[in-house]
Amino acid sequence: MFAIIETGGKQYKVQEGDVIYIEKLDNNEGETIVFDRVLAVSGSNGVVAGAPTVAGAKVSGTVDKHGKGQKIVVYKYKAKKNYRRKQGHRQPYTKVTISKIEA
Repeated sequence: MFAIIETGGKQYKVQEGDVIYIEKLDNNEGETIVFDRVLAVSGSNGVVAGAPTVAGAKVSGTVDKHGKGQKIVVYKYKAKKNYRRKQGHRQPYTKVTISKIEA
């Protein structure tokens, strides 16, 4: 059984026991979080797709930790104009373990 959820403007295909890294959430570590924006669910009766979401479907998980991703370098450059700008960025994330899919 799997589900497709939407959070942080992105879509994730999850199963029970999966560990996903999503956009940072305000929940504390160890808390249970419920995703109610479920776009599709597969189960014993096939795949059910929502329009836009599946009514009554929920995916729950626990927040394991918060952190920052790997650093990327943003470099702007214009040829022959002596224009160079270097900037770094680390995207914050939340690590979530999926515990239950209800459909």
